[in-house]
Parts: sequence; C-alpha cells; structure tokens
Amino acid sequence: MIEDLQSQEEQTHEITLPVEEKARGGDEPREIRTVIEALLFATDQPITAQRLVEIVGAEKDKVLEAIECLRKDYDDTGRAFQIEEIAGGFLLLSRQEYHRWIARLEKKTQESKLSPAAMETLSIIAYKQPILRSTIEAIRGVESSQMLRSLMEKGLVKVVGKDETLGRPLLYGTTKKFLEYFGLRSLRDLPRTQELSS
Repeated sequence: MIEDLQSQEEQTHEITLPVEEKARGGDEPREIRTVIEALLFATDQPITAQRLVEIVGAEKDKVLEAIECLRKDYDDTGRAFQIEEIAGGFLLLSRQEYHRWIARLEKKTQESKLSPAAMETLSIIAYKQPILRSTIEAIRGVESSQMLRSLMEKGLVKVVGKDETLGRPLLYGTTKKFLEYFGLRSLRDLPRTQELSS
C-alpha cells in the first residue's frame, strides 16, 4: 500500500514538473512585456532601452521585441494610450485624439487647487467652526469675504447658521466635500493642533 502511494507520488511528480517548467519558459516573453508595461506605467520620464535591460534583466532585442508587442496589442485593442519614443527613451502616453478631454481634467484639477490663503482660511474655519467672518478676519488680519465666497463656490464651506448677537451675522462651517477633499472620515480626524506645531 505504501509502495503504491510512493509510486503514485513519483508518477505525479514526473508528469507535473516538466509542465511547470515548460509553462515558465513559455511565459517568459509575456512576463517581460508585463514588467515593461508596469515600468512605463509607473514613470512620467522616458526610459531608455538600456535602462529597461538593466531593470528587467533581459537581452536588448527581447526588450525591444516586448515593446513592439505591447504597441501592437494597444493598437489592436484600441487602447487610449500608446508607447512613444521620446528623447532616446520610451514613454507611455495618451493618444492625441483624447487630449481635449484630458485638457478638461487638468483644467479642473488646477481649479480645485487651493492657494495658501485659502488653506489658511479653511484651516481656521475647520478648527473653530461654527465661526463668524469677523472672527476669521481677526485671526488672519485681512478682509476675508472674497475668500469665503471662493471656498463656498468650491463647495468646501457653507453657512451653518446665524449668531445670536446684534445683526444676526452668519456662521460658517465646513462641508462633506471638505472631508472628501482631505480624505477625512469626520472632523474628529483633523490633526490636533499639537501635532501641527511639532
């Protein structure tokens, strides 16, 4: 019985081992392509063929062949990007026909960036809310109505109520979008003032 089991194990080993070795050998070009694709995807600078050879550990002709295979695959499957040869290296870039949409994205990203003054105002509101505009201006030392309007247009600040003092001035606070913008679950996740000063 034991001899039969050992015999079966030996037969299984003899059958599977060559198949595994063959699979590894057969997948080598695909593995090179995948690694090169990952490298091109991860950088915004052209990578020379020689640098790819050094990183991948394959011969130069195999690296170049892999790049051509990737190019053909991208063309055949209608991908929105392609490999271009620029400044003596290779770079993964979006195709020309998609540039107008990408330009819209970049414009939106630029619009969403906050200036240092906006960040200062937003920080004051986040830590002191609900807060009056006069209090914000007293802390900042400058008139802040335009900055408040800008932050409200971006959806980061909103009116959260009115103060009980004379004239019932507006109180400001942060929004849900503020939490999303800074990756916070709640206002309790804001860094403590001690952490900011250290």
